[in-house]
Amino acid sequence: MKNKLTLCFLLLFAIVFAQNPTSYSNNIDANGLKDKLYTYSSDKFKGREAGTEGELIAVQYLKDKYQALGISPAQASGDYFQNVPLKKIKTPKVNISIDGANYIYYDDFIAVSSGETTTIEVDEFTFAGYGIKTTLYDDYENLDVAGKLVVAIKGEPKDEDGKYLVTGSKDRSKWSNGRQSLSSKRNIAKELGAKAFILIDQAMFKRYSSYYKAVEERGGESTLALDVDSKSYYGFLGGKKLGDQLIQSSNGTFRKDIKITFNNSSEPITSKNVVAILPGTEKPEEYIILSAHLDHIGMHDGEVFNGADDDGSGTVAILEIAEAFKAAAENGEGPKRSIVFLHVTAEEKGLLGSQYYTDYNPIVSLENTVANLNIDMIGRIDPKRKNGKRNYIYLIGSDKLSTDLHNISEEVNKKYSNIELDYTYNDENDPNRFYYRSDHYNFAKNNIPIIFYFNGTHADYHRATDTPDKIQYDLLENRTRLVFYTAWELANRADRIVVDKASK
Repeated sequence: MKNKLTLCFLLLFAIVFAQNPTSYSNNIDANGLKDKLYTYSSDKFKGREAGTEGELIAVQYLKDKYQALGISPAQASGDYFQNVPLKKIKTPKVNISIDGANYIYYDDFIAVSSGETTTIEVDEFTFAGYGIKTTLYDDYENLDVAGKLVVAIKGEPKDEDGKYLVTGSKDRSKWSNGRQSLSSKRNIAKELGAKAFILIDQAMFKRYSSYYKAVEERGGESTLALDVDSKSYYGFLGGKKLGDQLIQSSNGTFRKDIKITFNNSSEPITSKNVVAILPGTEKPEEYIILSAHLDHIGMHDGEVFNGADDDGSGTVAILEIAEAFKAAAENGEGPKRSIVFLHVTAEEKGLLGSQYYTDYNPIVSLENTVANLNIDMIGRIDPKRKNGKRNYIYLIGSDKLSTDLHNISEEVNKKYSNIELDYTYNDENDPNRFYYRSDHYNFAKNNIPIIFYFNGTHADYHRATDTPDKIQYDLLENRTRLVFYTAWELANRADRIVVDKASK
C-alpha cells in the first residue's frame, strides 16, 4: 500500500510540475538570448532594411531557427515566408490649383496616398464635414461621392454636454486620433467611391510636411508603401490656406474649378514576413499571435545600423518563447490554443508588414485571433525613467479592448514575474503616440486585444550605436519570460478572453 501511495504521489507531483509553465520558462535564458542577438544584430545582417539583402539574410536566419526547432510554417503552402508586395516611392510631383490660384507642395499640402500619374479636373467638390461614417453619426448621409473629390476637416463632433457623438462619452474615437483619423477618413471616402480626398488639418499637415520635405532633401526617396491596390486613389493633407478655399458651413456639393496634376514614380519590390505555428491541442482554430518586427533601418554612409534593441530584442525573445512552447509540446503539454510566431517586415517603413497581414492576407482567421502580444524593444532601460524599479516594462494597450486581457496580464505578472508594470505610455493621446507606432496597432484597429511590451527609447534609438553589448540581458530574460507566461495563460485557460471594449 505504501509503495502504491508513493507512486500515486510521484505521478501527481509530475503532473502538477508539468503543468507549471516555470518548468518550461527555463528554456528562456540570458545566455541563449545573448547568443542569438549577437548574431541577429551583427554587421553581417547589414541593418536588416526591408527589401534589401540584409533582410534576406534575416528571414533566412529565422526560417532556419524554426526548422531546427521542428515548428511548422503557418501557411498551408508549407512556406515560412509570406511575400509582402511593396513599392519604393519617390516624392510625387503634384500641383493643385483652385479657381486659377496655385497651391504649393509642402507649403500648402502634401500627398498621403499614391496613384498613377494623372490629371484631375473638376468644377465642383463634395464637402463631407468631418468625413465620418458610423451607425451613430454619418457625414455621408444623402451624399453621393462616387468618382468625386471629397473634402473633410479634422476632429469629430460633440453634443451640448461635451460628449463625442460617435462614442457617446468623453472619449474620442479613431476619427480624431491623429494618424488613425487620417487613414480612417481617407479610407471611408475611398470605400464610397471617391476619386480623391483632401483632409484639412493644419497641425497634422505641419508635422508631416516638415518630415516629408526633409526626406526629399535627402534624395527624394520618401518611403515604402504596400503595392496592393489596383485602383488609383489620391489622398492629400492640407493646411489652413487650402482650407480657407474649401471648408464650408454645411455638407454638400460646391462649385470650384479645381485642377490636380499628379506625377508619380515608383518601383515594385518584395519583402517578407516570417510566420510559424505551433498548433493547439484542444482549440487549434483559436490563435495567440506573438509578433515582433524583423527589420531595422539598414546602412547609411557605409555604417551599419544594427538595431539590437530595435527590434533585435523582440525578435530573439520570440525565438526563445518558441523554444519554451516547443519543449512543453514535446513533453505532452502543448498549448490548447495555437501559437503563431509572426515576424513582420517594414515596421520601420510604416507598419507595412503587419498591415499587409491584417488588412490583406491574414494567414489565420482574424475573427479567431484571441490576442496579439507584440514585442518591440525590451532589452534596455529608458533613461527618462527616474523612479521605480530597474526591473520594469512599459505596457501599452492591455486595457483598450479587453478587461480580461488586462487582468490576466496583471495576475500572471504577480504570480510568476514580479516585474514593475509601468503604464506611463498607455494613453492614446500621449504625444509620443507609442500606441500607434508598432505592429500591435494593426491588430488593435481590427478589435483584436493587444499588449505592446516596450522599454522606452534611449540615446541609441535609430542610431548605429544600438548594439548588442548595450543590452541588459537579465532584464531581457525577465521580460521575455513575462510574455511567455502571459501567452501560456491565454493559450491554456478554459475560456477565450472577452472583447468588451471594441471600438466603433
